[in-house]
Amino acid sequence: MHPVTGSSLTLPTRLSAPAPGWVTHADVIVVGSGIAGLTAALELRSRVGRVLLVTKDVLSSGATVWAQGGIAAALDPSDSPQAHLEDTLVAGVGLCDPEAVEVLVTEGPARVRELIARGTQFDREADGEVALTREGGHHADRIAHAGGDATGAEISRALVAQLEAVRNDPGIEIIEHAQVVDILTTSGLVEPQDNDEDRRVACGVTLHVRGEGTRDGVGSALARAVVLATGGIGQLYVSSTNPSQATGDGAAAALRAGADLADLEFVQFHPTVLWLGSGARGQLTLISEAVRGEGAYLIDVEGHRFMPGLHPMAELAPRDVVAHAIVAQMEKTGSDHVLLDARHLGADFLKSRFPTICEKLREQGFDLTAEPVPVAPAQHYHSGGIVTNTQGRSTLRGLYAVGEAACTGVHGANRLASNSLLEGLVFAKRAAQDIADRIAAGELPQREALSRPGNAGLVMAASRSAIQREMTKGAGVRRTAQSLTTTLGALGRVRLDADVPEPTSGDHFVVPQSAEWETTNIHQVAAALASAALRREETRGGHFRADFAHSDDQWLRRVVVRLNDAGELVTDLALLTREPHN
Repeated sequence: MHPVTGSSLTLPTRLSAPAPGWVTHADVIVVGSGIAGLTAALELRSRVGRVLLVTKDVLSSGATVWAQGGIAAALDPSDSPQAHLEDTLVAGVGLCDPEAVEVLVTEGPARVRELIARGTQFDREADGEVALTREGGHHADRIAHAGGDATGAEISRALVAQLEAVRNDPGIEIIEHAQVVDILTTSGLVEPQDNDEDRRVACGVTLHVRGEGTRDGVGSALARAVVLATGGIGQLYVSSTNPSQATGDGAAAALRAGADLADLEFVQFHPTVLWLGSGARGQLTLISEAVRGEGAYLIDVEGHRFMPGLHPMAELAPRDVVAHAIVAQMEKTGSDHVLLDARHLGADFLKSRFPTICEKLREQGFDLTAEPVPVAPAQHYHSGGIVTNTQGRSTLRGLYAVGEAACTGVHGANRLASNSLLEGLVFAKRAAQDIADRIAAGELPQREALSRPGNAGLVMAASRSAIQREMTKGAGVRRTAQSLTTTLGALGRVRLDADVPEPTSGDHFVVPQSAEWETTNIHQVAAALASAALRREETRGGHFRADFAHSDDQWLRRVVVRLNDAGELVTDLALLTREPHN
């Protein structure tokens, strides 16, 4: 293991929080209510004695609801899993785990059909078959969609309805408005020297519940296994297509508990996000890649279409290619945006195929049917996360991760469009089956939670905007060693003990609460991401180093980040294939 170059960051191994005031037990805890979390909970409910599903807001608030384009799977007889695999590997630019991709594409069609059986109503052709379209990086029509451009909302509706139907089942408890504070563990070592029994094990979570009834405030939930399905990291940046809940909670909690994170440097900036000026903040309006899939063009502010001369697939090139091309064209024309032109597709077609997008744009004062719409890249998806194998097991025994929070290896350096919903679906079912099998075999006993080494910490919520600005400037679309070192330096100056009483007055600087816990998570994942980006000295996929502008085969390896037993942030290089996890 190597200390992070240019950084001497030592991070808290747990969050400062009140002592738990209540305790509950389950066989498995699932955290998150997007497609991955909902699927895992539904699958586990019939396989283990008791499931606890916790979500930061309400059940229907997961990031899945925002997915516009669709879900990719080889459903057409003229398509094949092999063709889907090849497109995925090309998009991943050499860093996909081939075994994980094969699992994704071969099991994907059956999982989508199960989704239909659970009530998801995809758009249909006149003959009743599922309507399929194409998006960037795909060489076949294999994107199933719903409501034109409301696929995620329909999938979420169907899965939430399934859970609502069993909400009163004694085998499942759903706690809404619940934020995971930390993963509970035994006090074993992250890297035991001799005896594997000394290895640290996950055995539950601490929760803060903002709600009504007996589950309120901070409590402990103990379990044989924990499944993190907490979504992405959008709030690390000034602007993102992610909802406000995407504060990297799962990745940060896993990091503090001792699990490995990987591929953090590969952040997907969606090429076509509505541009509302340099002062725009928060969740921005995404204009789905499916609009380009149906034939929309990108033009610069001078009216020139620029993608056909840069890539054989033009506007349907992989997202990193399109995002980088847009940035280059913006620099060339001295503008801070380009334009998406869909007028030639016709107003009736656009309103029918993309009703949600058209309505959202109208709310912002733009008419997709009548004018080119200003767009620019913004943070959209994270290809990295908590390292898992093909059963969803992390490197920390008892801890699983699925969905965007996980790093399964299927995305490599750049996610192929519409593979994310499929990944959540496929690997959530695999994780549920693995957990059930291990519990039945007695491999996951309930263990005692003990205090682990390291310090508690807290970052004040007021630091969030500064962290986001530093990440956007130094670890955004384009990066250099200087920009990343500057970002890490700024992160290193952030106060990590903001709850410690002031020496003179004795007053607390801040009180531990949700905003501070989220900001601490943002800070920790930002430090890990910037460290990984500094370590990888090449340009590949979603990682664009202006000082190393080309890919280099010596970097066909994975950058792994973890906290050691002293709480030091360290990086290492690993092979792309995965060893069996605990």
